[in-house]
Amino acid sequence: MYATTDAPSRPTPAAEGPRAWLLPVAWAAGLGYPFALYFVMREGRGGFGFVTVAPLIVLTALLGVLLRRRPLTALALLLAGWAAARTQMQNSEVVYLQVLLGDAAVGYIAATRPRRVSVPAALLAFAAQFTTQATSLGQDPARAAQLVTLLALATLAAWLTGDSYQERRAHAQAMGARAAEQAVTAERLRIARELHDMIAHSIGVIAIQAGVGRRVIDTQPAEARNALATIETTSRETLAGLRRTLVALRRGPTETDGAGPGRYDAPRQPAPGLADVDRLVASTLAAGVHARVRWDGERRPLPADIDLAAFRILQEALTNVVRHAGTGECRVTIGHGDDGVTVEVADDGAGGPPAGGGYGIVGMRERVGLLRGDFTAGPRPEGGFLVSARLPLPKGGPR
Repeated sequence: MYATTDAPSRPTPAAEGPRAWLLPVAWAAGLGYPFALYFVMREGRGGFGFVTVAPLIVLTALLGVLLRRRPLTALALLLAGWAAARTQMQNSEVVYLQVLLGDAAVGYIAATRPRRVSVPAALLAFAAQFTTQATSLGQDPARAAQLVTLLALATLAAWLTGDSYQERRAHAQAMGARAAEQAVTAERLRIARELHDMIAHSIGVIAIQAGVGRRVIDTQPAEARNALATIETTSRETLAGLRRTLVALRRGPTETDGAGPGRYDAPRQPAPGLADVDRLVASTLAAGVHARVRWDGERRPLPADIDLAAFRILQEALTNVVRHAGTGECRVTIGHGDDGVTVEVADDGAGGPPAGGGYGIVGMRERVGLLRGDFTAGPRPEGGFLVSARLPLPKGGPR
């Protein structure tokens, strides 16, 4: 999940341009850092001036550059530098700077490197800080215990801060990857449902009409021409639907708000809905099944997703009647209520699709589940098969 070595990563071509000189300079600054601190502290016992302090600030910044590439090496040079400074100056400002810079480096390493690197870094910082300051304690166990506690708490706080930051960042990345994976899966299932529902009904009609035409082409040419006309119309409609889907996929996802995975551009032609029930009934009749439609309640516009889902459920249910029921008629009921729309398809035939025989019922159930509705499909007690779905309207939706 994270980088696990202290080795530098391979620089990109962009990094090898104007900044290619920075790493050798950082190495030179890091190697000279302990010596610089030693001589500056030795010469600064009487006070420091800007000319003396400014180069130390620059060297410390360059050591920070090395810390990004070689964290343990840079930390060791940093600690060695302030240990050298402590040999020449024992005042409290040097102590504070030693602890502050050392623990800041530990926090940075914990935030950017795995624990197998950050834990040794924390132990190294604590050991170096305690060793350089323990020489001034003499033989006072109480002060030594107090020093150990303070240094340990400071180092632990720095390490925990960096480690918790890395954990949060890793969690955010994992959640982002999971959300992207779920979005891809949902889109793949949506496309699968659309293709299945769009093609299955049309292919069923085409197969039946082709069989009718083959049987009557010699004895009833007019009936054969009607069958071929139905095949042509159904094929054209199916090709148009496939073209709309493929065009939307080829356009690719578009970011709408920058907050998550993009959604595919909608096809230019409107998606089918309950307004197309008459066309669906006509194609079912052409396949040999008369569907009697009953509308309950006041017909009203529906949200696009609910309208499409209701149509696809009816389409798949009628396809199953054509392919599996073995009957010449069925009943379709569409009910508009105040809080939702219901669709039912019932027949008196030999039953529905065999168990495990396809994805039609699975797709219908998924559609209803995504809209938080209710779905049932199974044999009727009096014989035949029933598909029933209720799709709730969102609060504040069209009434």
